[in-house]
Amino acid sequence: MDVKHYIEAARLRTLPLSLSGIIVGSFLAVSQGAFNWKICVLALLTTTGFQILSNFANDYGDGVKGTDNEDRVGPERALQSGAISPKQMLRTIIITIVITLSIAIGLIYVSFGKDNFLFSLVFFILGICSIVAAIKYTMGSNAYGYSGLGDVFVFLFFGLLSVLGSFFLFTKQIDWQLLMPASVLGCLSAAVLNLNNMRDHDSDKKSKKNTLVVKMGLQKARVYHYVLIVLSFILSVMYVTLNYESPIQWLFLIAFIPIGFHLKRVVNTEDSKLLDPELKVVALSTFLFSLLFGLGQIL
Repeated sequence: MDVKHYIEAARLRTLPLSLSGIIVGSFLAVSQGAFNWKICVLALLTTTGFQILSNFANDYGDGVKGTDNEDRVGPERALQSGAISPKQMLRTIIITIVITLSIAIGLIYVSFGKDNFLFSLVFFILGICSIVAAIKYTMGSNAYGYSGLGDVFVFLFFGLLSVLGSFFLFTKQIDWQLLMPASVLGCLSAAVLNLNNMRDHDSDKKSKKNTLVVKMGLQKARVYHYVLIVLSFILSVMYVTLNYESPIQWLFLIAFIPIGFHLKRVVNTEDSKLLDPELKVVALSTFLFSLLFGLGQIL
């Protein structure tokens, strides 16, 4: 077994984006005086597990369906190249589920202890839903990534659940105003997926992977992309305006500078296959936003 192939299949470069929501939720908890390092570390590890699981499952699902083929623009996948067999990947997926679920149970116990059974049950169910969502994106006959629902699940899990859920683990309460920063993370994460699907439009259409981009077409997908980015900016400005205390809260605006240049490049790039480098730009800008926005809440 070559460990290198499994590390490549885990696609560690996707982790900054997936961790961004937990970072925002944790910083917001700090601002409420409710931070706990154990909860933070376990939440980050749990989310890391879910993301790696999703990457393994995506590699397997697209690999066995033949979606990953010579027409694909992005990096070659493990099953596609033959570096990992379907049987080996399935075994790896099962192992990842067991490890991630174990960490999630530890997180739930540290957060709620023995006394809050209802909270523990709700978050255990959310953990199971996260595992199912990670697997069913491309695996199985009814994979939701093949019917245009990927964006919805990314918004829910990378945005709402990630920020509101992590905040609740610390504070045991929900602040509905946090729907704004949670939606910012959801929109930016959906924008990364949209870029990915714009890049893969031709190969996905040929393979009958009916992503939202395939369904709406490239021109409307561009408009949708602009809306996601602009909406994320508006919502973050609204939240800070409503909760304004210090100029340092506007620190997050720095993260929108590379995003602004990104939008200009998207406008000027007619061939969607050339958008591959932009995935990293938006993903890392989102991670930068989470850090700067969070720091703005506590400094």
